[in-house]
Amino acid sequence: MNLLLLLLVPLVTALAALAMPNKQAIRWTAFLGSAAQLVLAIALYFSYQSARLSGNTAAFIFEKKLDWFPSWNISLHFGVDGIAVAMIILTALVVIAGVLVSWNVEKMTKEFYFLLLLLSLGAYGFFISLDLFILFFFLEIAVIPKYLLIGVWGSGKKEYAANKLALMLMGGSALVLIGLLGMYYGGTGKTFDLLQIANIKIHIDTQMICFPLLFVGFGVFTALFPFHTWVPDGHSSAPTAGSMFLAGISMKLGGYGCLRVATFLMPDAAKQYAPYIIVLSSIAILYGAFATMMQKDLKYINAYSSVSHCGFVLLGIGMLTQTAITGAVMQMVSHGLMTALFFAVIGMVYERTHTREVNEMGGLLKVMPFISTMLFIVGLCSLGLPGLSGFVAEMTVFVGSWENADVFHRAATIAACMSIVVTAVYILRAVTKTAMGPLKETYASLPDAGWNEKLAAVILLAGILAIGLLPGWLNHLIQPGAETIIQKIPTIIR
Repeated sequence: MNLLLLLLVPLVTALAALAMPNKQAIRWTAFLGSAAQLVLAIALYFSYQSARLSGNTAAFIFEKKLDWFPSWNISLHFGVDGIAVAMIILTALVVIAGVLVSWNVEKMTKEFYFLLLLLSLGAYGFFISLDLFILFFFLEIAVIPKYLLIGVWGSGKKEYAANKLALMLMGGSALVLIGLLGMYYGGTGKTFDLLQIANIKIHIDTQMICFPLLFVGFGVFTALFPFHTWVPDGHSSAPTAGSMFLAGISMKLGGYGCLRVATFLMPDAAKQYAPYIIVLSSIAILYGAFATMMQKDLKYINAYSSVSHCGFVLLGIGMLTQTAITGAVMQMVSHGLMTALFFAVIGMVYERTHTREVNEMGGLLKVMPFISTMLFIVGLCSLGLPGLSGFVAEMTVFVGSWENADVFHRAATIAACMSIVVTAVYILRAVTKTAMGPLKETYASLPDAGWNEKLAAVILLAGILAIGLLPGWLNHLIQPGAETIIQKIPTIIR
């Protein structure tokens, strides 16, 4: 499997979309290119599993390394483990769904799809990079287009939201860069190679300085409290596909960075800072849940709930057990699929009703049965109904967290579990007010989902059900990578 194809296909597709003569050709080019990405991601999964079954026990496989800037020891070093493969599959599913739900975008269609495909290029490059400088480079590629997508194609206070998102994420990026340079000059032998650094015992003083820089920097991307304030504004003002990508993929870049870079490379500092991570993530879980209860706008409901659900990712990382870290990665995949579908459905509803206020809707199940059914399913997934991905991921985090037998860790676990009740309240209330009850006369002739919207929803729902009904394949995929990380943590629970 040549991982460079994951960079080449979205790049070629994005450039080809710019060369297309009309909007229909642009849409089909983007769709076929995103479908090719999905085929590549599935092929990568089977190739990875085949390599493992054939006896390849390397931490990362399908490695390719090309010198890029030798004087700084920077190279194009790519490779994947099971965690990266899971993130790549998530990215491919969200990208093709985002392309499909954007089928009716009329304003600057060419530029819209170009930026969307450029975001996918940044995400793939980030997940396969084993050189930290190149990883940072792709992180920036995955930031800049978001500003334009919100500022040009967004709604509401889009200029404010775009500026706030860009400033917050660039601030997080600055912390990441400082942390990486601190490691580079502070005891790694002046290398950015992740595998080389993993074999070096970085001095504890360097770890204690660089770890918070890296964890907070990446944490900004994944709504680490109190640096989460860009999330509601950014999600609510972004176009539908932009919201899907922001919540479904971009927030996962942060969680992946916290795990792969900060925790994996600086395990001693991770152990020391773990209580603070647990406290902040517990606050995010409960704060996000209660803040969501106060919202009346469907997009704000999903945005604030994302703050709560991403708190489970950081909680799993902070608990530092193999099961909890496995659950954190599963939560990243589950939340990515779930929130992308939620935003897709919200976009479908808004396109027809021209409102996102739950109090202004009602009875939509009668005229939009497919859209309303998807809304019910994704709502139940969000509150953790067994059989859907949300239940599997959150329960894995809870079980892994409970393995820590002291009062502090178990109190945090109980506090996190309490958010499930609050989640049930706001989800059931929002779904009921939107889809059930009497139908307003002005909505009596609204159309249901089109073919492109149905296909997008089915693709994301297939991923949710694949994890919810058959979680073993994802658990088996992630566990070796989680074990590699946890083996470096001093005095851990296996």
